[in-house]
Amino acid sequence: MPPTPHTTPEPGEARIRDRGDACPGALRLHPAEDGRLARLRLPAGRLTPRQVEALATAAETLGDGRISITSRGNAELRGLADDCGAALAALLAEADLLPSPTHERVRNIVASPASGLDRRDERSYADVQLWARELDAALCAEPRTAALSGRFLFVLDDGRGDVAGLGGDVKLIADADGAAVLWPGGRQVFRLAAADAVRAALAAALAFLAAADAAGTGAWRPRELPATHVPDWAGTLAAAGIAAEALPVPPTPFSAPPGPGALGDGHLYVLAPLGRLTADQLRALLPADEVRFTPWRGAVVVGAGPERLRDLAAHGLITRPDAPLAGVTACTGRPGCAKSLADVRADALVALPASLPGPLPVHFSGCERRCGHPHGAWVDVLADSADSYSVDDVPTPRTSLSEAVAAARGPATPTHPATPTR
Repeated sequence: MPPTPHTTPEPGEARIRDRGDACPGALRLHPAEDGRLARLRLPAGRLTPRQVEALATAAETLGDGRISITSRGNAELRGLADDCGAALAALLAEADLLPSPTHERVRNIVASPASGLDRRDERSYADVQLWARELDAALCAEPRTAALSGRFLFVLDDGRGDVAGLGGDVKLIADADGAAVLWPGGRQVFRLAAADAVRAALAAALAFLAAADAAGTGAWRPRELPATHVPDWAGTLAAAGIAAEALPVPPTPFSAPPGPGALGDGHLYVLAPLGRLTADQLRALLPADEVRFTPWRGAVVVGAGPERLRDLAAHGLITRPDAPLAGVTACTGRPGCAKSLADVRADALVALPASLPGPLPVHFSGCERRCGHPHGAWVDVLADSADSYSVDDVPTPRTSLSEAVAAARGPATPTHPATPTR
């Protein structure tokens, strides 16, 4: 039977946070066992060709030569020297990857990656990639939003349901007839004009900040607010001059992410092996009109035809949905993370069989924090020690991982509850 969804525990009562948000950024580097770590926010995962080259250069000249794609479509650089902060900032700024030093950690925007590329998809009601650019500019232009936590997430879904379940704090879903549906905080829903969508998202974020200040609990996200300080979302929209209709909360729309291969006419989608690219693999995505990192640790290559797939596969990228590593991710593991009990990335590469029989994603975790795990249901491969794992809570020797993972993944289609993740 399919595994039950794993969730990151959240207390039933409001969380009291007595320290500031230490989430890493491009300017705030985080210490790790393998050097400093930088997390670069890429709204909607978008990179221009010049930015692709800058990111690859930063990885190989300042870091360990690799780029990790996060579950929000952002980028991480590891193995950075303690004194490289100024050089990294200068390189990123020159490529327009740091439009606002004060807001660089709050530019967390996930958007439907194929939006605007496959207009024949009848579920796609708007090009939310354009919304993402407008929202990013609005966030950077508003001084108050610099106070948002580095974990606060905006999710923009074009109606197909591919990113709607990714745990957003402010969610916009394009709807028919030029409308949008706003989900602020996840417990109320409003229908409004698509032309007001970005203004509504910004207003909701500011309303959260006001409520968090009033509560005094240090909340980073709306779900952490005490019941006595939930923002007046309807009043906020009205005060901003946005006409909105309150709706009953519907089920979260869902569609499976795209499989690697051709995407629409003249575009490609590839996955990064275990969510990590070398600098050479990143450069191999060029030439392209643009590259869009996805929450499933892949990259949409805009303006590339299917004839490029053979070359990208030769560079080690995942170009087929039946490839052994498709849908498999892993945390950093040893030796990069001091908390990890095993080298989970090496074990994943050794353990996986030649093919996997089912569609459930698999995530290898070095400790119980399960950093970077997927949303919804997944096969949970958790290190208990250097030589043993639990596969969906079943104790498994490292030497038996291949069979255990294949059996756990199974042929059943996964369910998709909207469970937030780290």
